[in-house]
Amino acid sequence: MRGMIGGLIALAAAAACSFEDTMPGPAEGEKVFAGNCVACHDYRGQGATLAGGQDAPDLTRIAARRGGEFPRAEILSKIDGYGHGKVSATVMPEFGSLLEGELVPVDIDGLPTPTPRPLAALLVYLESIQVAEQG
Repeated sequence: MRGMIGGLIALAAAAACSFEDTMPGPAEGEKVFAGNCVACHDYRGQGATLAGGQDAPDLTRIAARRGGEFPRAEILSKIDGYGHGKVSATVMPEFGSLLEGELVPVDIDGLPTPTPRPLAALLVYLESIQVAEQG
């Protein structure tokens, strides 16, 4: 009996560890997007004109604007609000405090980078809504 309980505990611990290392899917990111981004970027991610006259960019064409490449590191930086002075906090709010949680390894230029799960989920969702360049 004691061996069985120990085995169950080990199995549960292994399952918990593997869950933490699992990247979220687009559906998880879509929920985070709906709760944080739709007011400015529209529920489809296609952007809008803000009350102050600025334009929120079309997030479905990020890769198309960059020759088909999706710049993961740049997008993570913008989402968390640390745009390094390129985007005013009055235009793109800092979501750093909203995007806390367990860390998952996000592949950034071939390196697994520990990233809060909600931030990783948004990244995966944004990648999933990219549209091809129309020619």
